[in-house]
Amino acid sequence: MVRILSLSFVLFISIASTAQKKKTAIADPKKYAATITPEDLSKHLYIVAGAEMEGRETATEGQRKAAAYIENHFKSLGLQPGNNGSFQQSYPVYKDQVVGSSITINGKVFELNTDVSPLSNWNTSATHYFSEAVFAGHGIVDKEIDDYAGQNVTGKLVLVMDGTPSGYKPSAPGFRSPGSWYGKLQTARNKGAAAVMIVANGFPRKASAESTMYTDLYKAEQYPNSYFISEQVAKSLLGDAYTQLKEAGKTKSLPAQSIKSNVKLVFEKKTTEASSSNVLGYLEGTDKSDEWLIITAHYDHLGKRGDVIYYGADDDGSGTVGVLEIAEAFAKAKAEGKGPRRNILFMTVSGEEKGLWGSEYFADHPTIPLEKATADLNIDMIGRVDTERKTGDTLNYVYVVGDDKLSTDLKPISEAANKKYTNITLDYKFNDPKDPNRIYYRSDHFNFANKGVPIIFYYDGMLLSDYHKPTDTPDKIYYPLMAKRAQLVFNTAWEMANRDEKLKRDIPLN
Repeated sequence: MVRILSLSFVLFISIASTAQKKKTAIADPKKYAATITPEDLSKHLYIVAGAEMEGRETATEGQRKAAAYIENHFKSLGLQPGNNGSFQQSYPVYKDQVVGSSITINGKVFELNTDVSPLSNWNTSATHYFSEAVFAGHGIVDKEIDDYAGQNVTGKLVLVMDGTPSGYKPSAPGFRSPGSWYGKLQTARNKGAAAVMIVANGFPRKASAESTMYTDLYKAEQYPNSYFISEQVAKSLLGDAYTQLKEAGKTKSLPAQSIKSNVKLVFEKKTTEASSSNVLGYLEGTDKSDEWLIITAHYDHLGKRGDVIYYGADDDGSGTVGVLEIAEAFAKAKAEGKGPRRNILFMTVSGEEKGLWGSEYFADHPTIPLEKATADLNIDMIGRVDTERKTGDTLNYVYVVGDDKLSTDLKPISEAANKKYTNITLDYKFNDPKDPNRIYYRSDHFNFANKGVPIIFYYDGMLLSDYHKPTDTPDKIYYPLMAKRAQLVFNTAWEMANRDEKLKRDIPLN
């Protein structure tokens, strides 16, 4: 009796082992990758980037229509809702409408748009009265430059010039340079200023009926109320010295000084709450369903300016419909018993154009355990070509960004999948740490990388041509190239979703 039971046990183990091997064997993805076709991508894109979607600006009706289209597609594939029974993850968006703003200096009033342009999303409704202002040159504190030297501006009004002296080399590039307007406001805030005025060009300005949007209504610290002002306002404070200071400031830093003057700053706005959403559905894995692969793109764009629609076909309609087709290919594989071992979360996010809002919200409020995510494959613009790319076949490449970070598994998997199935040129130009465009930091993968999730970002490099213009339309997409790029993402995802081990996280985040 004991001997018979032992034999039965051995047979059970043998059968179970065979079943497990069949279960975990990786099928050939070619058949399913081939379902990602130029025709299907075009069909989706002419809808997503069509006039009815009105440019898909975050927290607008056009964005909601696009979200509904994506959700319906996910449902049609049999995907599971990715947010506790819902296919959408909503997050709050706040809109400011400026009611009024003015600056009065010694009784002389300067009006909104004529001489005054407030930073409405950072300002709070208030009236400030000052008996003096501190002129702090260009408002720069960086390396050996301190335009605030000798002045305590805590609780005071600060006036700074636009621009930088010639020869100034900032310690940080672009927007975060201490010499940018953003850097100047950060410095004034850190110095404790109560309000800031930056002398700027472009006055008078057209009144805008559009309201600004943001997500961080509640802040641990408030910015000083800040205003761009015309030269006329600056002259009313500095008098005849303004012209001399402006000329001298072209080549050198300017000494800080206190200016006695009665200044009244008025700012009033109305804040309303709206919402936007990420759309997410998932395909359940087999024997590794406690782990996840994430595939993302952003479906928002710039919306409308008056009657002009910014269609956003490449940016990022192309990535969005790429996700739709990749999800469909995986769903077809699952229907034939060849589904992925890991869960795959397909997610299109909104708010990217506003500052990576949707992906940031998901990263801070994840619906899956991010420590269980093997990788995020992010697709942002795969339908056009880089007009500045002068070497190689411009119709057989894609920029691969971030595969040299966070995990040493990323590049070998990516290159092996490409070599075996797609044979497209992988261009690593934007992995250069000195990339002046800082592409690695400019799409939704970055919020996953910040949480330690290994990422690859797929991108066509179309920074000129029709980038962020109304002319980014579906008729200009290279659909065969777009299909090939989407197939590359699918093949890479197939390997990541089915391999034995989750990707290592063995490179520290810089």
